[in-house]
Order: sequence, then structure tokens, then C-alpha cells
Amino acid sequence: MTKKTNILLFGATGYIGGSVLNRLLNHPKADTFSITVSVRSPEKAKLLEKLGVKAEIASLSDHDKIEELASRAHVIFNVANSDDLPAIIALLKGVRKAYETTGELPILIHTSGTGEIAEPAKGDFAAETVYSDLNIEQIKAIPETAFHRKIDLAVIGADEQGYARSYIILPGIVDGIASGPVFEAGIAKPVSIQIPAFIREALDRKRAGMIGLGKAVWPIIHIDDTADIYTVLFDAISANPQSVGHGWEGYYFGESGHVSYYEIGKAIGQALVDLGLAEDAEPTRFTDEELVKYWGSVLAGNYGGTTCRCRADRARAIGWKPKYGTKDLLAVIKSEVEYELKRAQEKGGIDFSYEKSLATLLQSGKAT
Repeated sequence: MTKKTNILLFGATGYIGGSVLNRLLNHPKADTFSITVSVRSPEKAKLLEKLGVKAEIASLSDHDKIEELASRAHVIFNVANSDDLPAIIALLKGVRKAYETTGELPILIHTSGTGEIAEPAKGDFAAETVYSDLNIEQIKAIPETAFHRKIDLAVIGADEQGYARSYIILPGIVDGIASGPVFEAGIAKPVSIQIPAFIREALDRKRAGMIGLGKAVWPIIHIDDTADIYTVLFDAISANPQSVGHGWEGYYFGESGHVSYYEIGKAIGQALVDLGLAEDAEPTRFTDEELVKYWGSVLAGNYGGTTCRCRADRARAIGWKPKYGTKDLLAVIKSEVEYELKRAQEKGGIDFSYEKSLATLLQSGKAT
């Protein structure tokens, strides 16, 4: 009997994590995988088990459980949180145990984000520096104080210390409505963070908004293309781990184009006009009072006016071929407006609690 690959996935109930799980469940070699996920909800655990996944009840704060689960895995996909250092430390303890027990190098594919290279701009300009994930010196020069950086350095450290092969995927603005069995079962949320937040605020103020002049630019990537990076990377590692960059050579940006926040705001505004919810598609600047209302603080609100540029050169070099670009992102925004409108109607209002929860992270030097 062929030995199965023990895959551990954190973040199965999330937007990206649910999409990665769908890919693994539909993988050509899925019958050779033994997939375990960590979830907090017993109800969702039962739904996951119906899909053929072993679900363990544990949160990221259950450090002993995280360590124990990681100690039994051959491959770990961490798609849960890019800013929880204690959870990563627990995970890495388990990875070290796995190596010391088996003598085989576990594979750790960690999720970060391009917020790591973001510059404060308050929406008034676009970044001039373009980062390439093939430029190692450029990657090494990112300051330790950058968002996500301490966690990424810990992941790279495991590789440098020789008890894991580590890889870090850094998506830009991920967008599009996710689909597949994990979402159809109600296990994972089908929408992202950044653009849906701007949509909810536009629905509340009845006009699209933007930070500053809306000139800040970010890399974008569709949710399907994002999930594809994980599987392309996983397949390349499985086929020949020596041929795939890891550690400092294991940074993989997720980018298939760039977009300004003005363009996003204009697309949201046009959708509002088309749906009879606004008279003018032109986005207007958020006031400081609105930033506090929607994000909990001016600082947190201004994160939507940061800017960065990058190229996913390393992912493309191993065979990743994105299917969607900037025009596709802007075209799908209307369907997302309709989705958020329906959800607000069902809930009897618009909820900004998640956006406000980010204020604490930003004030402590973190972001998601």
C-alpha cells in the first residue's frame, strides 16, 4: 500500500484557505493525500468530514494542539493568519519535532501578504519601487518592522536552521467570489477583505469612496489564480524539491496586474449607479470622521491608501500562468456589490466590526 502524504491545512474556513482546500480535494493525486484541517467550529468540522477531510477542533491560540498537529505532517499549508507570532512559533516547534522524529524535511507553505512592502501614501501617490521575488537582496532589505515581517523571518529561520523547507506566498489584493464544494457547503467565506470593505462603506454612504486622491496602486490577483499558485508550487516541490526555491529564495508574490484605488472606487460607484443606489459613479474622499466610523481609527482607514508594486516572477518561473488581470477584477466588482447588498439586507444592516478590529492590529504594528 502506498504511503499517504499527511497534509495539514490551517485556514480552511477562510477565503484563500477554502480555495486551497478545494484544489487539494480535486487534485489528480487526491487519493494519495490524508488531509487534516484545524477548525474552531464543531459544526463546520462535521461538514468538512463529509468532504473526506479530517477536522481537528483547535484555534490558533491552542498552541500545544498546533504543535502536536504539525509534528505529524509532511506538508503544512498555513493560510490562517499572517501576524500571529505565538501560533507560528508553536507550529515551528511541531515542524522541528517532525524532522527530528523522521529525518525528513517537512514542507511549510506559509501565507503572508504584499502589505509587507506597502508604503504609507494616504492615497496621494503610487509606489515607484517595483519588487521582484527573484531579487533576493531586495527581499532581504525589507525592514523587520514591516507588516508580516517578523512572522516571515521566523518561517525563513526554520529553513536556515535546516529542519524545514519553507515557502512564503504573498498575494496582493485578492478578489473575486470564490466557488467550489467548501464554499457551497457554507464552510468558508466566499469573499475577500479589501474591496468588499470599500463596497460596504459605499453602500452605507450611498457613494463610492477612496482614501485621499485614490492614486495609491496595489498588485491584484484573482482568487482562482491565488489558489493556483499554491498548487503549482506544491506540485513543483513534490516533483523535484531541489528545483524549487525555498527559504530566502522561497518568496512568491501573487500578482497578475496592478490597480489604483480610484479605479476600484469608480467601478464600485458605477455598480451603485447601475443598481439605482447612487446618482454619481465618481468616488469621493473619505473624511476623517468616516475613517473612524468604518475602520475604527484614521490610522486604520489610511491603510487603504498605502501603495506597493511587485512582480510574481518566481511563481511564473515554475509554471504559474494567471488567467485574470486588472480588467477582470474591475468587471467582477458589480457582482460583489450585489453580494454585499444582499447580505446587508438579510442581516438588516451593514456590519463594520471586522474592519474596526483591524485598527488594533495596525496600531500595534501589524496588519492582515
